[in-house]
Formats: sequence, structure tokens, C-alpha cells
Amino acid sequence: MKIAGSVVLVTGANRGIGAEFVRQLKERGAAKIYAAARRVDTITAEGVEAVSLDVTDTHQVEAVATAAQDVHLLINNAGTTSGEPLLGGDLAPVRQELETNFFGPLNLTRAFSPILAANGGGAILNVLSAASWLSAPGATTYATTKAAAWSLTDGIRIELAAQGTHVLGLHMGVVDTDMTAGMNVDKVSPSAVVTAALDGLEAGAHEILADDIAAQVKTSLTLDPSVRYGEMLDTAA
Repeated sequence: MKIAGSVVLVTGANRGIGAEFVRQLKERGAAKIYAAARRVDTITAEGVEAVSLDVTDTHQVEAVATAAQDVHLLINNAGTTSGEPLLGGDLAPVRQELETNFFGPLNLTRAFSPILAANGGGAILNVLSAASWLSAPGATTYATTKAAAWSLTDGIRIELAAQGTHVLGLHMGVVDTDMTAGMNVDKVSPSAVVTAALDGLEAGAHEILADDIAAQVKTSLTLDPSVRYGEMLDTAA
């Protein structure tokens, strides 16, 4: 689909990748942008419709869908990470990550897929991660939620094909945002990630590998876990 002239809803639009989506969508000529976040006062972009939205709250999702019947493109960007391990820690943060990173996109997709159909099919872009395919110490819960979101992306792609809705997943390594400020690793810029995503959307791609890390991790899926995880398994043993 073409972004120019389209109406877009971006979740988690107040910072990081979400704020960059808003900026580049404006540059590419989107007709209207619904910029959604839990707190509308954190949305500083001009020329957008700021929307209060907690993606885990189905009542809020339904209210936004009722108000935004003109959407052509849904960008499921809102996400969270707690650093909580899968085992031995508090289960509540694990559940909350699943609620945000998996059920959030599902809630929005269920609410907006009829709207997209009525508006000609449109598209859904799910912001995923290279962690969809590779877990790591300190991010095992996050990886679990992103793996589930990857499978969700494949599932809705199949279920929405008949109505002509284009579904694509965006994968990348560590992005230079507030969420990763304390991580001393190579990072890709939000600008590069969003540019790759929107270029891929307009080109009709189904999956975007926004940086070399995502491409390398995707390629490694054919390898045995003992090779993919290497010393991480030795350390765990």
C-alpha cells in the first residue's frame, strides 16, 4: 500500500520507534495519524490526533476503534520488557509482558480488521524483534512474548488474506531507544528501522529484516540449538 493519503494508527507513539514512525509517516504524506499512548500528554508530535490507549484494555481498544473508522494502516508498536526471568521470579511481570506484547496486537487486530476490510483491505505492521528467534539471558520472557507475536503475525496474515489485508512483521536487533539505554551493545537507530519498515510496506513485503543482526539470527534458525546458543548453554550448565 502507499502511505501518501492514508490514515494510520500507531500504538506506543510517544517515544522511540513509535515516535519515529509518526515522524516518517508525516514526511511520506499520511493524511491522518492517530498517535496512541497510555498517556496522551506524552505525545509531543504536532499535526496528529493524540489518542489515550492501553493496548491491554479491551474497552479502550474498542473505544478507539469506534472513533477511528477511517484507518487504513495499523502499526502495532507498543511493547514492554521487564527483565523478569521465566523461572524463579515473579510471574506477574511475565503475564504483563504477554498482555502487552502478544495480546495487545491481538486486541487491536480483532478490533480493526473489520475497519480495514471496509476501507479496502489496508495493512497491519507488527513491530517484532530478532528476539522472536533467539532468547538471551535477561530477556527470556521478552523473547517468549516476541516469538508468540511472530506466530500471531503469521496467523493473522492467513486469516486476513481473504479480505485483502497486507500483514507484515518487522524484526531488528537492539534499537537505540530509552528502553535499551543501559545496554552496552551495538544498536541500530530508530530512523533506520522505521525507514526499512515503511519501504518494505510500500514494496509489498511480508517480513522486514531491518538490520544485519536480524538477518543473521533469522539465518541461524536452521542450526542446532547447541550451535545457536553456544557458550550460553555451557554457562547455564
